[in-house]
Amino acid sequence: MTEPAVSIPGYVAGTWEIDPVHTEVSFVIRHMMVSKVRGRFDTFTGTIVTAAAWGDSTASAAIDLGSINTGNETRDAHIRSADFFDTEHHPQMTFESTGVRVDGDDLVLEGNLTIRGVTRPIALAVQVNGVSPDVYGGTRIGFSASGQLNRHDFGVSYNGPIPGGGSVLGDHVTISIEVEAVLQQ
Repeated sequence: MTEPAVSIPGYVAGTWEIDPVHTEVSFVIRHMMVSKVRGRFDTFTGTIVTAAAWGDSTASAAIDLGSINTGNETRDAHIRSADFFDTEHHPQMTFESTGVRVDGDDLVLEGNLTIRGVTRPIALAVQVNGVSPDVYGGTRIGFSASGQLNRHDFGVSYNGPIPGGGSVLGDHVTISIEVEAVLQQ
C-alpha cells in the first residue's frame, strides 16, 4: 500500500495495549430536546497494532456496558436494562477496525461496532496526539477519536414522549475517545 502524505513523528510499529487509567470513552446524547446528557464507560480493554505501513494498522476494543456512568445511578440502572443496552444478555459493546484512511489532515478509522448483538459500520475521525517515552522506560502513544451513531441502528430505541410533542432522547449519540496506549515488548 502506498502511504498517504501524513507524518506521525516518532511513529513506531508494534502492539499497544490501551491504558485504562489514562483513557476515556465518553458520549453525549440530546435530552428533553433542550440539553445534553454526558456519560462514560469506566471499564474497557483494547489493543492497537500499528503496522510498518500505518494504513495497515488495526484496533479492537471491548467496553463493559455495565460500567456506564452518567453521574446518576438510577439513570444508569435504567440504561443497563432491556430498554437500552440489555446488559444481562449483551454485556459488552465491541469494535473491530476494518481500515484506516486519510481525510484532509485527519485519519479515519473505519470498523464494525456491535451493540446488543447488532453490528454496523462506523467511522471515527482520529488524531494522533503523539508518541513519547514514558517514565517507566516504555513508549506511549495518544489518540483522540470521535464519531456519531444513530442508536436506533443498534436496537436501542427506547424513548418517551414529551407533553406537547418531541421525545426524551435524541436519535444520535456523539462518541468521544481519548486513548493512551503502551507499547508491548
